[in-house]
Amino acid sequence: MMQASRARLFKEYKEVQREKSVDSDIKLSCDETNIFKWTAVIKGPTETPYQDGLFQLSVTVPEQYPLVPPLVRFVTKIFHPNVHFKTGEICLDILKTAWSPAWTLQSVCRAIIALMAHPEADSPLNCDCGNLLRSGDNRGYQSMARMYTRLAAMPNRANH
Repeated sequence: MMQASRARLFKEYKEVQREKSVDSDIKLSCDETNIFKWTAVIKGPTETPYQDGLFQLSVTVPEQYPLVPPLVRFVTKIFHPNVHFKTGEICLDILKTAWSPAWTLQSVCRAIIALMAHPEADSPLNCDCGNLLRSGDNRGYQSMARMYTRLAAMPNRANH
């Protein structure tokens, strides 16, 4: 079992190396000593409060992968209804019940970027954020999300 997941991860690693120039929104790298530990840096989608932010994700791949989904968390603080503010846990169906072995680590990152652009206020892990959206206070949500993006996801701007 572990051999199969290791072979799959090496294949994905090779694809990531090949596609580096193609997909500039996602930078995936694996731990040099452990193929089951990955880091992703994703760009905040344009026309969202996360625009211009760089968000780090930690990706822990179980030995049963790709039969079971990876554990993905935000390392960078983010104000989003589907991300737990303290732990970085992400509420996304493909990381839980809707997982399919057809998904790759790259496509999971793509799905997380899509979630950033289209928050689901009905299944919040961050209730404060979910409540803002559910009550129709989009401006409140946008300004909080932008503020945390500036504070946590734009390291170069912190000094200015």
